[in-house]
Amino acid sequence: MDTIVLTSSFFPNIQHFTYLYNAQKVMIECCENYQKKTYRNRYEIYGANGIVPLSVPVEKGNTQKQIIKDVRIAYHTSWNETHWKTIESAYNSSPYFLYYEDEIRAVFMKKWDFLLDMNIASINTILNCFEIKKEIELTSTYNLSGYYENDFRELVQPKYDFKNDSKFIPIEYRQVFGLKYGFIPNLSILDLLFNKGPEGLLVLRDGFFI
Repeated sequence: MDTIVLTSSFFPNIQHFTYLYNAQKVMIECCENYQKKTYRNRYEIYGANGIVPLSVPVEKGNTQKQIIKDVRIAYHTSWNETHWKTIESAYNSSPYFLYYEDEIRAVFMKKWDFLLDMNIASINTILNCFEIKKEIELTSTYNLSGYYENDFRELVQPKYDFKNDSKFIPIEYRQVFGLKYGFIPNLSILDLLFNKGPEGLLVLRDGFFI
């Protein structure tokens, strides 16, 4: 694909990153109204007891009418430290955790003001870890569905079952707790990074049906 449009996400799931990897140019939507209960501030990892959903708290207010680039992260609790400890517990025995630990931890330890800035930083950090060179731009205005030729803003969302996505193929790979619970597809890109390292690029490449 040439240019695609995606929503911003915090350490996006593998479906999201598969689209990103297989596009020549990526536009990240930053002019939409913020939507609750989406991957914009949520992600899932694989813990000792199965899927662990994690959520980044945002400042209270009328977020449904607030442009996402204006949404502020809340620090009423030390959620970032809690998230990192959860990730560390889940992946410290994975093959590549120690190799990428410092880069990922830095995203959590920095006190970001805005959700969008942190989301973009998480994406760029993963690109750097995988050594992916990708042209990414932010939208300058909001356009309705149908404006863009390759618009995947609504497709890569929790309410859409990734199993119904004809272009995405969840490639199985070894996970830390896979022997206990089996393979869990489409988790945060962190799961792929820590478990497969550079070979994760093959999963992203082969996970897209042309």
